[in-house]
Amino acid sequence: MSAADRTRAHVFVSGRVQGVYYRANTRDTAQEKGIDGWVQNLRDGRVEAVFEGPEDAVESMVEWCHEGSPAANVESVEVEYEEPEAEDGFRIRR
Repeated sequence: MSAADRTRAHVFVSGRVQGVYYRANTRDTAQEKGIDGWVQNLRDGRVEAVFEGPEDAVESMVEWCHEGSPAANVESVEVEYEEPEAEDGFRIRR
């Protein structure tokens, strides 16, 4: 897949999203959808993630963030679209 066929979404998720397996569920879902990128907790209580891949898969991942893990209580999802940076694989950042 060429860079022209890829989309990159930079996402910030607010609510009760830390300590509820949000990152692990994000990683597992992204891997199932063939999405590259990463996810991490932020000190302010939000979760930050980058999703890169085919536009339809990235969009479905962004939509998934509104629900997240079963124990999460998502209040808001902010999305910024950026130029793809050739992410490879999906990982949890510490």
